[in-house]
Amino acid sequence: MSLWGQEGRALRQRAVNRVIQARFVLGAAAFVTALVLSTQASWWLSFIVLMFVLLAVVALSATLPRNDNPVVSPMNDPAIFRLSGQQLAAQLPDPLIIFDHEGTILYVNPAANGAFGPLARGGALLLHFRAPELQAMVQSVMADSAARSVDYAERVPVERWYRATVLLLDQAGGSDRQYLLSFRDQTEAHRLERMRSDFIANASHELRTPLASLTGFIETLRGPARNDEAARENFLEIMQKQAERMARLIDDLLSLSRIEMKAHIAVKDEVDLTAVINHVADSLRPLADEVGVEIERNIDPDPINVLGDRDELIQVFQNLIENACKYGQSGKKIIIGLKRNGEGIKATVQDFGPGIPDEHIPRLTERFYRINLETSRAQKGTGLGLAIVKHILTRHRARLIVRSRVGEGSTFTVVFGLQKI
Repeated sequence: MSLWGQEGRALRQRAVNRVIQARFVLGAAAFVTALVLSTQASWWLSFIVLMFVLLAVVALSATLPRNDNPVVSPMNDPAIFRLSGQQLAAQLPDPLIIFDHEGTILYVNPAANGAFGPLARGGALLLHFRAPELQAMVQSVMADSAARSVDYAERVPVERWYRATVLLLDQAGGSDRQYLLSFRDQTEAHRLERMRSDFIANASHELRTPLASLTGFIETLRGPARNDEAARENFLEIMQKQAERMARLIDDLLSLSRIEMKAHIAVKDEVDLTAVINHVADSLRPLADEVGVEIERNIDPDPINVLGDRDELIQVFQNLIENACKYGQSGKKIIIGLKRNGEGIKATVQDFGPGIPDEHIPRLTERFYRINLETSRAQKGTGLGLAIVKHILTRHRARLIVRSRVGEGSTFTVVFGLQKI
């Protein structure tokens, strides 16, 4: 090993450090040795001097690090200094903009360009961001240098919610001041909060209506219709229907809640989809006969197996076939299909009823969404059936495709990808 190479330089540096650490002990030993030699002391005094020198050497050795590989502090690692602030900012997933005391853009990271379009250096910050609350915050921070945050929405090209934060990067005065504007995307949190609020409002409304009806009839039966037998029978029948409506709504709400709780649990059971669909079609034949609808099947006779939960898959096809019978009854026929091809497994439920206008199709799986409120209530719908279907299929890694033309009918297709069973 060469003493002039990199390792040699490291060894020399460690030796110098050890001497510096033990400098007081070595100084004392040198002083005593010089004193003894200058006074021509006796042998026993010389012995004491030698012992003291020996102790000095031991003390020096005790100060030496036991590990020949020194721990390098991250702050002393040259690799850290090779990373510039611009490189670090470019890797951040959140949009980030640096501007000066005049509001001129000095730096924009790629995430900001992706979120807000190209933002050129030298441009005016407040010309790109017109939201009043954001402009007021930027101007306030530039006035008193106190960091602030605000929630605001970008409406174009699509609505997105952000929490914007502005802070002073350094304490330099005058034209050297620089500010950092960062954005944290809050769109998903706002969407979930809106869904929660809408869900509570819709559920409350759906339950309030039958409750108000029940309360009114009870008051009538206890008052003016107390002795009116014909009115009592009529009111009791209506009350029973309202109670059944509430029960259906609560059952669907509980079912949806259970499905959401199991959304992260993978399905592992092997289910024969052919048997499931045939079972549902047989169980709904009395309903089809009641509304005058013929059920035609176009199902391969051989078993078609998928990974899934049998009860949940029954719920999916029960909702789809029941909807086809109720809302497509004017077409007098529905066709149920099931086949496997190179792309996966497709199960279809086709009706020949009035069809669905295009503007309604994207919202069919929203909770409590109805195309026609009165028709839905007349058919004893809760507005949750297709929302339940969507959540079950999401858990099964399947998807629902809706095709419809007004006056010609609708087709609901469940697509399962190729699975290894």
